[in-house]
Amino acid sequence: MSPRPPQGPSVRPSRRRMVLVGVRAAATVILLVVAYFVLPLSLRPGASTLVTLLAGLTAITALIVWQIRAIALARHPGLRAVETLALVIPTFLLLFAAGYFLASEAQPDAFTEPLTRIDSLYFTITVFATVGFGDISPASEATRLVVAVQMLLDLLVLGLVLQAVLGAVRRGQARGAPSDG
Repeated sequence: MSPRPPQGPSVRPSRRRMVLVGVRAAATVILLVVAYFVLPLSLRPGASTLVTLLAGLTAITALIVWQIRAIALARHPGLRAVETLALVIPTFLLLFAAGYFLASEAQPDAFTEPLTRIDSLYFTITVFATVGFGDISPASEATRLVVAVQMLLDLLVLGLVLQAVLGAVRRGQARGAPSDG
């Protein structure tokens, strides 16, 4: 039986492992986007769409907390962080895109134009990136409120979540965690 390699922070992931993580991260994003376009989105007008959005945001929050713990315990916390961000950010964006699509379907005048799934995704990304081209905008007060909430949550994702993920990476590296990740 050969001795195990050191498990401390000096252990670097192999090139093969880094490529594998990159492939898994890309596959995660692709699967999430395909699911967004393929899965049926049923109309649930009014409050149930908002409840579904809130439930999704609660689930994403739980996912973030769980992933941050996993990063801190991972053998290669930086690689685990890449996988986490490849899961959390697209899920967050696609949740809002689905909500905007459903809102547009339920109330066509909620936006300046009816939204397809592509339009909804485009609008979500322009809000997230703080670009806001203005070609699509919320027209109703309720939709403006949801977009404002997305803007605030975008800032939290960009600020607090990224900071928490980086903090977990630093804790994991300082710890030299022995578990796989």
